[in-house]
Amino acid sequence: MNLRDAKAIVTGGGSGLGLAVARRLVEAGARVAILDIQPAPAEPLAEPGSDGLLFLETDVTSEAAVDRAFAIAAERLGGISLAVNCAGIVQAQRVLGAERLLSQAEFTRVIAVNLIGAFTVCRAAANRMQHNEPNAEGERGVITNTASIAAYEGQIGQAAYAASKGGVVSLTLPLAREFAALGIRVMAIAPGLFDTPMLAGLPEKARAGLALHVPFPKRLGSPGEFAALVCHIYENPMLNGEVIRLDGALRMPPK
Repeated sequence: MNLRDAKAIVTGGGSGLGLAVARRLVEAGARVAILDIQPAPAEPLAEPGSDGLLFLETDVTSEAAVDRAFAIAAERLGGISLAVNCAGIVQAQRVLGAERLLSQAEFTRVIAVNLIGAFTVCRAAANRMQHNEPNAEGERGVITNTASIAAYEGQIGQAAYAASKGGVVSLTLPLAREFAALGIRVMAIAPGLFDTPMLAGLPEKARAGLALHVPFPKRLGSPGEFAALVCHIYENPMLNGEVIRLDGALRMPPK
């Protein structure tokens, strides 16, 4: 698959990893639709009014909203060949907190955004991609989800987040197997500690302390490095049904 010909959906593209992916795709010449709970990213990605870049305010927990956004994007971009799921939220709280219990509603909200939202986008993407003309390899599209190393080494206070990302990990192979007959590949990336708005609010000392846990390189990951892997996955047809850890060999401690 050639990035210059890509017609991409990026959820959570208004900031962080999603914004880096959208930027990398635009730079490669792809046509991109950003789906985000916010109407547009703060940073410009292309010339105003560019028909190769579309912003759609979308709540990924709403099946109707996702289906509507995909319909608009497919019409404006000329189809969908790549979907990248970066929309997500974090709930950092112990189940048995000092002041209160983690509520069922809070747990459910994280699952709804991170796991069910990812599934809903996968469903909409595959539905569109199955009608694409296959390339010489028989490929019609690629879906890449964002998991987390918390899926494997969830820390204390990450019960909801780790469960949601564990679900994304477990979703990858069954979808890859089902969609294989259609020429649609499904992958996931499990990033470690990345320099995103999620960590930007921490004091510099705390950020440096987190970086020390990474065996090599001893720093936070760059969103651009995540975006580079998304692009490589799209262009490499042998990558399918796998979850790639992108973490500098980091294995998280209990807390």
